[in-house]
Amino acid sequence: MNASLKVVSLLLSYPTTVLQGAGEEIAHVLASDRLVGDRQKFALEALAADIANRDIYDAQERYVLLFDRTRALSLHLFEHVHGESRDRGQAMVDLMKMYDDHGFEVDARELPDYLPMFLEFLSVIPAAEARELLGQTLHIISALGERLKKRDSIYANAFSALEDIARGEADRELLRALLDQPEDDPDDLEALDRVWQEEVVTFGGNAGENACGPDRLRTQLRAASRRPADASPAVSVQEA
Repeated sequence: MNASLKVVSLLLSYPTTVLQGAGEEIAHVLASDRLVGDRQKFALEALAADIANRDIYDAQERYVLLFDRTRALSLHLFEHVHGESRDRGQAMVDLMKMYDDHGFEVDARELPDYLPMFLEFLSVIPAAEARELLGQTLHIISALGERLKKRDSIYANAFSALEDIARGEADRELLRALLDQPEDDPDDLEALDRVWQEEVVTFGGNAGENACGPDRLRTQLRAASRRPADASPAVSVQEA
């Protein structure tokens, strides 16, 4: 098992009292893991300690405000590149097939592109394959990390660790496009409603093999950026 990926998966999950009491176990697991460096191990331990030292309701409220009420920090990967377009549905199907091909069982309560679930999957496949797949999402990981740093959130530690594990650099063009998207204020409910109603940048074509890979996204992003400003957005579909 790629232990550090499992640890990050847990730390990015909704806080529970079980997670709060797992600090020593997390430190023990990280000590023997080679995917992440000492600096990032310390950062992950600091995040675990921060979660553990908070009142559980405070920790849960912070999590919801960050990740559930802020679209720019959504932990659903395809939200950032497909929005609610048809392509997101096909990308979900492709990701589910990859899980099935590896014998990975998906929790029915979560969508397959939920980052903690994706990281749990990566934690049980060969390290080289896990690093390559993680690298395909690095522009999203880096964008989330940058936004969390701007908010002085210790959750940025988890994304810094993921960048370290991937051992690469995010595609600058894709990263810039994500960071250029407007951020929403979780305390401004009217503005939040408007953001969720708007169509984010969508990427034409059907999502096939390596649907979230950088080459495909790079091509689609450039095509989308050439679309006239007054062009009608792609038809969106609502999730069940």
